[in-house]
Amino acid sequence: MNRKTLAAAFPVTVPVLMGYLAIGMAFGLMLQSAGYGVGWALLMSLTIYAGSGQYLGVSLLATGAAPAQVAFLTLMINFRHLVYGLSMLEKFRGMGPRKLYMIFSLTDETYALLSSARPPAGVEPHDYYFAVAMLDHSYWILGSVLGSLLGSALGMDTTGVDFAMTALFLVIAVGQWKKAGSHLPALLGAGATLISLLLVGQEDMLLPALALIVVALTLLRPRLEGREAEPVREEESQCP
Repeated sequence: MNRKTLAAAFPVTVPVLMGYLAIGMAFGLMLQSAGYGVGWALLMSLTIYAGSGQYLGVSLLATGAAPAQVAFLTLMINFRHLVYGLSMLEKFRGMGPRKLYMIFSLTDETYALLSSARPPAGVEPHDYYFAVAMLDHSYWILGSVLGSLLGSALGMDTTGVDFAMTALFLVIAVGQWKKAGSHLPALLGAGATLISLLLVGQEDMLLPALALIVVALTLLRPRLEGREAEPVREEESQCP
């Protein structure tokens, strides 16, 4: 990966940099308050790299949860990443061994960036996608380590810091809404989530909501792809 690729990817990831430093530090603070030092923060961020999963992990470590319980709860929380990966198969095609890292690093925020990413002219697309994913991961690691060190030095109260993850996702979602050619996928997601919430309740809503979203997007895929192609054709028609 060359400097030109990193220079092209960095500006796109700045919102994630600001958010991951904040919520990574919140995670590091929570982990430190639970009695686990900076080494644990670094290890978890390197090998797990799942914001909501790591936040949950703090509680599970503190309560000494059984491995089976950890596995089940992690699957429930991060099941949506299976859907993310399926939608990125075409984009990651031909990336070789890097595809494994791309699948691993596909967080909510990285997915939001890559789903609409258009590499600048002269930048190889696969290198660009890899740079975005790698930069986002490095921000999360840095934030986690800084938070743990800060918590160790200051002994801060961590009440309420876990809302930082939700706040970051909302900021990125608003940005995607403004740039999206069609708001139909977002409206479908909101509608499916509301229906699932009303039918099965807050505790069990995630999997039914994801299933409804996948079915709806699959049925409407031709229409959505047609809408996405229209702006591209308009841009091409304006080219000299």
